[in-house]
Amino acid sequence: MENKKPLILISNDDGVSAKGINELIRFLRPLGDLVVMAPDSARSGNGCALTVNAPVHYRLVHQEEGLSVYQCSGTPTDCVKLARNTVLPREPDLVVAGINHGDNSAVNVHYSGTMGVVIEGCLNDIPSIGFSLDSHDPEADFTPCEPFVQEIVRKVLDAGLPPLTCLNVNMPAVADIRGIRVCAQARGNWVREWECCPRANGANYYWLTGEFVNHDPEDDTRDHWAIRQGYIAVTPTTVDMTAYDAMRRISELLATDPEAGFRGK
Repeated sequence: MENKKPLILISNDDGVSAKGINELIRFLRPLGDLVVMAPDSARSGNGCALTVNAPVHYRLVHQEEGLSVYQCSGTPTDCVKLARNTVLPREPDLVVAGINHGDNSAVNVHYSGTMGVVIEGCLNDIPSIGFSLDSHDPEADFTPCEPFVQEIVRKVLDAGLPPLTCLNVNMPAVADIRGIRVCAQARGNWVREWECCPRANGANYYWLTGEFVNHDPEDDTRDHWAIRQGYIAVTPTTVDMTAYDAMRRISELLATDPEAGFRGK
């Protein structure tokens, strides 16, 4: 790897062979030296899961100047940890996840293996970005996203991100993208989440399914709205889960010193 170029670590949750990650590699090749460490098969819905009950292994599957591709038996988060601790010559300048097949807007950020990659990078003070396309088609057309992905990555490489903040970028599957909007996470939840899957030898088998209900479908400040209007939604996401706005109220509820938490006591 050439030290003069940015070092970019790439992973995903759809697996090393998915079209999305291979398109991402193509988009980012001009921007730096790339190391890819991705799961050997799909790990969707793994969130920030770690493999703790079995060893994790990886192998090199492709190498050329400025690009090394590894596949890993673990989760997306395992991939970032393993790459940083075993194969990278130094800390990466950027961690990039995706491009995911399917959006990770709204509450999906909590379940997403794509965002598990991003959160792991962010927790280690590395600027980190997750890219997702609002299409589950394994042969989806990622081409309209290319200039936007490159623009976002260039700007983050140049300027960095605030501490404990990463980017969740969700892109519409349309030919003519209307632009980029910085959005808040949509409010909503999943309903009707299980479908019965009968088996001859027993009952109580179910497939995970579901329907997302947007609580504010017309709120144009939210990521879910932006994607459906043809915009790329960029949601700044914090890994500090402290509800600072609620600290005083909870202190009063529990009859503790409302200032103690702010003084670090």
